Amino acid sequence: MFKKILIANRGEIACRVAATARRLGIRTVAVYSDADVQAKHVQVCDEAVHIGGPAPRDSYLRHERILEVARATGAQAIHPGYGFLSENEVFAQACEQAGIAFIGPPASAIAAMGSKAAAKALMEKAGVPLVPGYHGDRQESDFLLAQAQAIGFPVLIKASAGGGGKGMRAVQAAEEFEAALASCKREARSSFGDDHVLVERYVTRPRHIEIQVFCDAHGNGVYLFERDCSVQRRHQKVLEEAPAPGMTPERRREMGEAAVAAARAVGYVGAGTVEFIAEQDGRFYFMEMNTRLQVEHPVTEAITGHDLVEWQLRVAAGEPLPARQDDLRIRGHAIEARLCAENPEANFLPATGQLRVFRLPAQSSEFAVAPVRVDAGVREGDEISPYYDSMIAKLIVHGDTREQALARLDAALAETHIVGLHTNVAFLRRVVASASFAGADLDTALIERERAQLFGQPGLPLACAVAGVAARVLADEAMLQDADPWSRRDGWRLHGTARRRMEIETGGDRHVAYLEYLHDGRHALDLGGQRQLLHVRSHGNEAHEVVLGEARWRLAVYRQGEHFHVFGPEAVAALRWIDAIAHAGEGSHDSGRLTAPMPGKVLALHVTPGQAVQKGQALAVMEAMKMEHTIAAPADGVVEELLYEVGDQVAEGAELLRLKAS
Repeated sequence: MFKKILIANRGEIACRVAATARRLGIRTVAVYSDADVQAKHVQVCDEAVHIGGPAPRDSYLRHERILEVARATGAQAIHPGYGFLSENEVFAQACEQAGIAFIGPPASAIAAMGSKAAAKALMEKAGVPLVPGYHGDRQESDFLLAQAQAIGFPVLIKASAGGGGKGMRAVQAAEEFEAALASCKREARSSFGDDHVLVERYVTRPRHIEIQVFCDAHGNGVYLFERDCSVQRRHQKVLEEAPAPGMTPERRREMGEAAVAAARAVGYVGAGTVEFIAEQDGRFYFMEMNTRLQVEHPVTEAITGHDLVEWQLRVAAGEPLPARQDDLRIRGHAIEARLCAENPEANFLPATGQLRVFRLPAQSSEFAVAPVRVDAGVREGDEISPYYDSMIAKLIVHGDTREQALARLDAALAETHIVGLHTNVAFLRRVVASASFAGADLDTALIERERAQLFGQPGLPLACAVAGVAARVLADEAMLQDADPWSRRDGWRLHGTARRRMEIETGGDRHVAYLEYLHDGRHALDLGGQRQLLHVRSHGNEAHEVVLGEARWRLAVYRQGEHFHVFGPEAVAALRWIDAIAHAGEGSHDSGRLTAPMPGKVLALHVTPGQAVQKGQALAVMEAMKMEHTIAAPADGVVEELLYEVGDQVAEGAELLRLKAS
């Protein structure tokens, strides 16, 4: 076994690999960029070396620099995690030439499976079912359109060298094809350095089912069952579970054996995932093979009881697989939720900012079969930057049944409190509670199908949210008061009742409430003319038991100045307590200003000064967090001025152009 390894990655996967290495007595070396000087993965490893600037191409993609660090620190092997260099055949080959073990498959296997088109041709020869499509080398737009028309719309354009939903677009009609193709190629070129695409028939109501495979250098190969990853947004996974609901033993064996055969066909060694598109009737088609560990590997660990990173280390060190196929069993059910910095109400726009509050549910100390497990690469106070993926952490639950796992996931999400930027936590709770997910009626369009229940839903009831603000205010006052009753700041009066005016803004609306300090020490809350007694029992200044009239809640309330975030058992509310003097004259703004919704780069400008535009028309395209985002006209008007050029880096909130309403 290795004595020291270098982890060529960051975030939660770097922390995850380091945890297993520490358990096995293996020393670890972290690498980090300018953006990750204080990152968690730097702190949890035994050594850490700076490798460059914040952009991945200036740091985590510099394989020469990473090999230099490995040699300098005496690392015997490199674990690439996932993303970055994990599926880079040149890097794998360079490790081999340098005499450093690459904890992953041989370069030849990465090359064989790294191109979706080449992999599909290989699978076709092996007799694995394929989705009808064009997987060739010709890339002229007219030719690809003709292929799409021959296949029949809708079709799916996919980056041949890609993954993670990047460089992928579903196209419903011929007139949409050219623009979608151009966008796919730009995104593929930016993310993978290769704009080659393939075109396939778009399977209606498909399920995304993948098989975890493992092979060693001694000719052994097994499958560790399947994961259902059908719940997706923008072709990226949101929830993953194992085993797949409705999977029969016969179909499981058929898919598992096909996956192992695919791995053997390319001389595979290590952990890999063979991904299939499955019809509702169970028919399945090869989609791609990911020649690395997957983000969702913890659900497989939970149902099998095996640490897959340990397997990776042992296989890379030349040991045989720790188990045979007959030794593997499925135990219970596991679900993983990806906690992401994004705004689901704004088409999942990535978010950046500081994790001012980052509270997670209690987790078990038992690794593989913990009822609740959290894999996180950040801590409270850390910044989510625009340079890397938007995932904050992974929340994994395990239960004896799917129903028990669902209940544990909802409870764990309710205990997940994040303040400082938009996240998808509340959205995930709605998905988990949706009829389709709860009933295992799964396909990749689940989110769109359940849109009415998943988007635009109200947060906490206003009375509950305002009562939470009042509870936090009272708790803060109690902590500030001193022994002198004449200097107390709780509104106490010798005679009569004191009323404290609270102007609250939430959801774009303003409300006035009055917090009353009664003579007998009790409190009341008057909201909209409805006055009710308010009883508060606080545990510190964040956790509160609140009774307003006959309603009772357990609330967590976090405060940053005038901003309050109230977390209830069913929903969340964000409120602002407005200081009328400080905010006098607030409210007017120039509706003609169009600003960047996040830090990023201007990829395209579709308009020129003086051009008339219509509401909804695409004006500009930005790239941030490896994804493209289109800026559209909010109303009919005329472009007055462009303030940036293609290629410019812009900050969040920067004014991109000026539009005069017509």
